[in-house]
Amino acid sequence: MRHLWQQIGKNPLARVAAIALILLYGMAIAADFVAPYDAYTAQPGGALLPPTAIHWRSPDGQWIGPHVYPSTLGGADLETGEQELKVDRTQPSPLGLFVKGKPYRWLGLIPGDRHLFGTSGPGKINLLGTDEQGRDQLSRLIHGSRISLSIGLLGIAIAFPIGTLMGGISGYFGGWIDAIIMRATEVLMTIPGIYMLVALSSALPPGLSSSQRFALIIVIISFISWAGLARVVRGQVLSIKEQDYVQAARVMGAGPLHIIVRHMLPQTVTYLAISATLAVPGFIMSEAVLSLIGLGIQQPDPSWGNLLSLGTNASILVLHPWLVWSPAVAIVTVVLAFNALGDGLRDALDPRSR
Repeated sequence: MRHLWQQIGKNPLARVAAIALILLYGMAIAADFVAPYDAYTAQPGGALLPPTAIHWRSPDGQWIGPHVYPSTLGGADLETGEQELKVDRTQPSPLGLFVKGKPYRWLGLIPGDRHLFGTSGPGKINLLGTDEQGRDQLSRLIHGSRISLSIGLLGIAIAFPIGTLMGGISGYFGGWIDAIIMRATEVLMTIPGIYMLVALSSALPPGLSSSQRFALIIVIISFISWAGLARVVRGQVLSIKEQDYVQAARVMGAGPLHIIVRHMLPQTVTYLAISATLAVPGFIMSEAVLSLIGLGIQQPDPSWGNLLSLGTNASILVLHPWLVWSPAVAIVTVVLAFNALGDGLRDALDPRSR
């Protein structure tokens, strides 16, 4: 592992991507601690507030440290539709670290009531503003990362074993087994993935909870994602199965499944590691697309996809763009980070690339 990290370190972009992904996944795991507020709780009179301005001096010019003021929206301008922001400068609320907030349980086990940052006083710190329900956008973005980031890892955990095993069986046995498996993969690859994804997701029964829908989305995405991997693994197995050590294992009486799993598939680990890294963004984008068109995770549960769906409202897009660009930037950042990490892994693990 240390050698691998040193090899990745030769590609500065890959190392930055790896550090960014570690931070993002750490933030998702500790979402209750990192997020300043609960993702479901609305702030009274706080709907569609812009990002909170942080002040350092009092209205009379005295230095009092970082603080915010309670804010509400007033009436809308009849011509532009913009609402006046009313700021109560008589109640400065200091910012601080490890501030007490709504109680929660770390990973559902250990009780806690401290948040990474927050305010002491009536003012609220909404770094990315609030949505139409008055919920803190940053808190919802952080909690939504649990779904959007985990769906990629869980997806490859299902799709890759299926694709690897099917490709190994197809390449090793050949004949009619190979023909059946390859025809099945060709059918799956012929149908555009996004159309099949939408069709299968729209067939989900109504009334499902978010956890049930989340599990079914993972299964659906995994079902349509293993075919391409199986074809590549089959090609590698076809070249490996004639190697001397495979022939020796066959002569010693090893069964086909033992030879495939213990002697042939491990030779594809380098490709699988690189491919898995590059496949995760596809799973994340698939969930985002489904949630964007209303077939994925449903409100009020947050995911980056359904946060992005607010952009379908023209007034939100024009008057409150911070509600759209924040999940968009998060998705683009993760996709680029995984692609950069995949390139770094390819250079580190593939001797031909070096």
